[in-house]
Amino acid sequence: MTSVLQPLLKVENLVKYFPISQGLLPGREVGSVKAVDGISFTIMPGETFGLVGESGSGKSTTGRLILRLLEATSGSIIFDGRDVRALNKVQLRALRREMQIIFQDPYASLNPSMTVGDAVAEPLRIHKIAKGRELEQKTAELLEIVGLSRIYAKRYPRELSGGQRQRVGIARALAVNPKLIVCDEPVSALDVSIQAQILNLLQDLQGEFGLAYLFIAHDLGVVKHISDRVAVMYLGKIVELAAKDQLYSNPLHPYTQSLLSAVPSPDPDSKGRPIVLKGDLPSPIDPPFGCRFHTRCPHAMEICRAVEPVWQEIAAGHFAACHLH
Repeated sequence: MTSVLQPLLKVENLVKYFPISQGLLPGREVGSVKAVDGISFTIMPGETFGLVGESGSGKSTTGRLILRLLEATSGSIIFDGRDVRALNKVQLRALRREMQIIFQDPYASLNPSMTVGDAVAEPLRIHKIAKGRELEQKTAELLEIVGLSRIYAKRYPRELSGGQRQRVGIARALAVNPKLIVCDEPVSALDVSIQAQILNLLQDLQGEFGLAYLFIAHDLGVVKHISDRVAVMYLGKIVELAAKDQLYSNPLHPYTQSLLSAVPSPDPDSKGRPIVLKGDLPSPIDPPFGCRFHTRCPHAMEICRAVEPVWQEIAAGHFAACHLH
């Protein structure tokens, strides 16, 4: 009997509201920032799942909720069959070996007073994976895996370039042999030529170690390069989700269409023009009623202002929440 591959990560109806209190001291709650508002998705073993959207859409918050760097307001996070939200401190610490994160700013994520070798060795020491000469050897191996010579072990983060620092961050994430890595805008702070090197490195490591990635970004060109499936977030909601090729060739949601229209085309004869959205992203404290995108949507109808669209499968594996479909 053929076994069905189960998701490595299953997120259902995930919600994160940040309460707003009145006055300088903690007092009564007068509102909340609806950062993530009922999203659901899965990530399969070895898959790269892209999560895209404007700043303030809730992408990074989603990544931190999955790792329990932030506590969710409600919803379910199931990782490799375990309820992440139900784990105690000891269980959660053990889970840290299986879920890691690569941060956006490679300099801010490294301790400036620690050498590169100490920074990479730290997770190995914390999780009691190696010590003594073995620790030193594993640290050198990790540096070489990410394309850095072992001589970098004696250097400090300030002595490295941005791309080299991000390689150190990747080495730290790999140290504990995780199954899932949350990549939170891992190349947005790097030069374009360095971005390509880091993306290629991540793909090579995925093939070598069987890693799954949650790849968070606002650049759809970068996401297209590395992702298998892509979800588009807007103001705390996922508005579209599909396989990469489906999403880029046939975007269904007007927000996805506007994002893709802004991606530069390598074809000099391309006549596509960017779809310019009206106004700014609304406040997550008081999101628009009905479809949250209707205040900026060029196709908004009366129903969009009154009724929240249903999340549905429009084509095989292609989901969207839009009254146009």
